[in-house]
Amino acid sequence: MGDVLLALSIPVLVFGGGIYAACDCWWRRRHPAPPSPYTHRAARLAEQDMLLLAEEIVDDAYAAFGPLYEAPAAPAAPGPDGPPAALSSRSPRPSRPASTPDRAPSPPAAVQKP
Repeated sequence: MGDVLLALSIPVLVFGGGIYAACDCWWRRRHPAPPSPYTHRAARLAEQDMLLLAEEIVDDAYAAFGPLYEAPAAPAAPGPDGPPAALSSRSPRPSRPASTPDRAPSPPAAVQKP
């Protein structure tokens, strides 16, 4: 008899758990919880922490690599013989034009006739 009760108790527990879950679902649909203000506050705090961390990373990178982007020092004056032959054979690189301060679109290119 004990084995029969044990075997029958499992379906009863499963059925009871299903009824409890259905009633709980129905109750939560009828009585939703108000939104928690802590979730929005936690998101804002996490965003502030992330921005501070990103700012720190950028500042560290600028401190480490900033000297690489500074203008190069003036070249040393050539000696009485002029610049070395290896350097004088190269043509100087054309300098890039300064970027425009405004973000206005450039005028369209002229149409070339064939």
